[in-house]
Parts: sequence; structure tokens; C-alpha cells
Amino acid sequence: MNFKWRKWNRAIHRDFGYLFFGMTLIYALSGIAINHINDWNPNYVVTSEEVQVNTTGQKPDKKLIKNWLNDMDESGNYKSHYFPNSDFLKIFIKDGTVYVNLTTGEGLIEKSTRRPLFREVNYLHYNPIKYWTWFSDIFCGALIVLGISGLFIPRGGQGITGRGAWMVILGILIPFIYLMIYFY
Repeated sequence: MNFKWRKWNRAIHRDFGYLFFGMTLIYALSGIAINHINDWNPNYVVTSEEVQVNTTGQKPDKKLIKNWLNDMDESGNYKSHYFPNSDFLKIFIKDGTVYVNLTTGEGLIEKSTRRPLFREVNYLHYNPIKYWTWFSDIFCGALIVLGISGLFIPRGGQGITGRGAWMVILGILIPFIYLMIYFY
């Protein structure tokens, strides 16, 4: 009885594809986020708003600071405050910070909120615990199997002996050329 390697190859490729579909999406989404980390914060949405307060020329106390926050629609969000120097006040609020120039009364509220979906997939991409790292390693091994088994699924002119060979060569050359340019 002949071993039907093509049948097994297709079955392994198909089942690994189904099993690791979710992981592929997780790593793809977090990969996009990490690729553009200089353009945006993938974990948080940061908003800024300029504000103006009436300063008295004296160092404000907690009561006055809370009154300012009330005027900024941030009442109840006060956590603490401190004076980095005699001209500036930094107020910590829930999910943000308020900066106040005590000389001019000009201020800035910076708030951050968790970005849905990207924050969670980035967390998983960073391998937070040992068991998740093991699962990620298994996924990486499965990607190798998927890549190799995928080479042999199409037959004939579309397969690895025809057009597929050129696509594989191109897929290897692109990162190789980039590395040669970058490192040498």
C-alpha cells in the first residue's frame, strides 16, 4: 500500500490552518501595531485639551485645585498633585494628568483611554507568561509546517516546480536584499 503523502500534507496544512487561525490574526494585528509604533500608540488613545484657570499668584491648595477640576468637568477624578517647580503644577486625575502654568494660568489636560482590541493582542504578542510562551512557540513551529506544507499543495505549473518556485525565490530575495542594504 502506497503512502499518500499529498493527502497527509493537505490534511496537516488544513488542520493547522484552522487551529492557528486565531493566533495568526493576533500576531498579524499586533505586528501592524508594532510596525507603526512611532506613528500612534497601539495600546492607548491619548487626547489633549487646553484649559485656562484663574490663578491667584499664590500656591494653590487642594480645595482650589479641586475647584479648577470641577470647572474642567473633571470633578471626582482628582488623585494627587505636586509642584515640579514654583511656576508649574501637575495634577494627577483618573486616566490622565493636568499641567498648569501658575504664572499664566494656561493648562493642558492629557487623558488616555485603552484602545480596544489592539491592547489585548499586543499583550498576547509580548508573551506575558511562561505557558503562553510555550503556546506561542508551538504556533511558530506550526507556521514553519504551514509554510513548507503549503509549497506542495498546488501541482503542475502553479506549484513549486513552476510559478510557485519563482514566488518562493522572490519571497526569500526581498528580505535578503533588505538585510544586505541595511547591514552592508
